[in-house]
Amino acid sequence: MKKFYIAKSRRLRGTPYSKRIENQGLTAYTVYNHMLLPAGFDGLEKEYFHLKEHVQVWDVAGERQVQIVGKDSTKLVQLMTCRNLSKSKVGRCYYAPIIDEQGKMINDPIILKLDENKWWLSLADSDVGLYAKGIASGLNLKVDVTEPDVNILAVQGPKSFKLMEKILGKKITELKFYGFSYFDFKGSKFFIARSGWSKQGGYEIYVENREAGLKLYDELFLVGKEFNVKPGCPNLIERIESGLLSCGNDFDNGDNPYECGFDKYIDVESDINYLGKKALIQVSKEGIKRKLMGVKIDLDKIEIMEEKPLQNGKSLVGYLRSAVYSPHFKKVVGIAMINKEYWNKKTSFELEINGKKSKGLVCDLPLV
Repeated sequence: MKKFYIAKSRRLRGTPYSKRIENQGLTAYTVYNHMLLPAGFDGLEKEYFHLKEHVQVWDVAGERQVQIVGKDSTKLVQLMTCRNLSKSKVGRCYYAPIIDEQGKMINDPIILKLDENKWWLSLADSDVGLYAKGIASGLNLKVDVTEPDVNILAVQGPKSFKLMEKILGKKITELKFYGFSYFDFKGSKFFIARSGWSKQGGYEIYVENREAGLKLYDELFLVGKEFNVKPGCPNLIERIESGLLSCGNDFDNGDNPYECGFDKYIDVESDINYLGKKALIQVSKEGIKRKLMGVKIDLDKIEIMEEKPLQNGKSLVGYLRSAVYSPHFKKVVGIAMINKEYWNKKTSFELEINGKKSKGLVCDLPLV
């Protein structure tokens, strides 16, 4: 099979860790926020089991930051999200849907409050910085919107806590989930949050000093030998089983946050102001006609690059959006947008791929 390569350019940037990652057995990249994001090493299933049992270091520098600073920074951040941030605290992270004026999804970042007038939006894959600049310009807000040179390292897995404690001391284990603080490593300060795109536990290190970040990267692998550390990346099996949604895959700008199951992050009752609020108030009154749910399919492998219809006879149950074989369930599991009349988790359906039909069942998220 002929191999193809991604050509790097200023439009498609590598990361400070790219050379190290490539020397550690990287087999695939994907593109994320105009950057290279590692996508494979030892094989999906091997990486899945290792992540659930040990510890991995991920190069997730593609998780770019939108920095919003200034007198109107809080106003601008609130205008973009339907989550009520009026009681937000410095030193905390907030998962928050970013929506447009029609109440449709744009991104689902982690929003970090660094100071009363300084915020970071740690992005999924879409150009939220341009959206923020547009709102700020249109409303003449007193803010500065930039992309700081921050390159995240994620340390994920059940042994991540022991590894980070050995390098940074016991204080790191006292961080609460979605909390962050500053930690010293060999004279450099690192901004570290108790977060990450897996359900196995761990941290995200917001590296602002590239040279210091590379030293920490090397230390993680040196000290991590006793914990069976390996390079890794977000794992498709683990994230689907855990119900972690992927912007651009499981949802896009055609979906609203209610359809994505983000109800607890939507405020239509208080007097906070955000773009798309009128639209979401209307949705909350009318209810939704579809929503993201889990599915289990009687297949031992699958490759899905586009939406696939799920049928019950001649009736459309919904559309499969992400899927992968799960060694835990011994079948394919996925995330699908399911029509209301088929929300019962015992609903059966058929999926046709390459002329062959397979049976499946609708189920809840998360799957495990």
